[in-house]
Amino acid sequence: DASLKRAALDYGDKAVIARHDSLAAFRSAPEREGGRLVLVETDGAVSFQDFQFSTGDTLLLGRESAGSPGELYEAAQASVRIPMRREVRSLNVVVAGAVVLTEAMRQTGAWEKF
Repeated sequence: DASLKRAALDYGDKAVIARHDSLAAFRSAPEREGGRLVLVETDGAVSFQDFQFSTGDTLLLGRESAGSPGELYEAAQASVRIPMRREVRSLNVVVAGAVVLTEAMRQTGAWEKF
């Protein structure tokens, strides 16, 4: 997929990419066992800074233009948001993912495992 290769830049060969036929198939994948699905959205229930991340959590981010479909809201065990000034709509989805992932890795000690 050309857009994925372009987005991955020099790091694509370091990522493990798995495509699932459906949300149900994704949720039943062995790596989802025991972990929560945490939705990152502009209307998330709690600030990502106040959320307690756990090893095994999976972060889900919706599309920049349309947000997350209802089925993701229903599937998620938690939702977080990045606090924003009122006059600012949202961050780019890659930036938002990096911000929340960094905090999740800090909380769970994942940085030390590299």
